[in-house]
Amino acid sequence: MTGISDLSTLLAGLRPEPDPVRYGFVTGPDAALAPHADTALMRFVEAEGTTLILPFEAAEAAGLDPVFACRRITLAIHSSLEAVGFMAQVAATLAAEGIGCNPVAGYFHDHVFVPEDRLGDALAALKALARTSGREFD
Repeated sequence: MTGISDLSTLLAGLRPEPDPVRYGFVTGPDAALAPHADTALMRFVEAEGTTLILPFEAAEAAGLDPVFACRRITLAIHSSLEAVGFMAQVAATLAAEGIGCNPVAGYFHDHVFVPEDRLGDALAALKALARTSGREFD
C-alpha cells in the first residue's frame, strides 16, 4: 500500500491529531539505552549516540535526563515516503508562528514533535493550513 504523494491532496486532507502523552528526547550509548528501546516511540542511531523518544516522566524515572518536553502531532493522512514538499510546508507553517518542530516519518504518517506549551498554537496553524488547502473542520 503506497501513500499519497500529491502535495495538494496531502495538504487538503491534513488532519492534525495530538497525542496526549508528553515526550522527551534522550541520548546516550546504544548499550546504555537498550533496556528502554522497547518502550521508545522512536529509536535512531547516529555516530555520536542513540536517540530515543520516550514518555517524559518514564525517562526521568529511569534517570535518563530527557530534553525537549514536547507533544506529538500525527499528520493523519497516509503520505508517501517519497512525497515532495509536504513536511516542508508543515515546517514552514509552524516556523511562521515561531514554533520549532522535530519531524519524524513513519510508514503511514508523518509526525511533528512541538514544544508542549505550543501545542494549541501548532494545531491551530496546521488546521488553518488544511483549511486554506480545502479541508473543513467541525
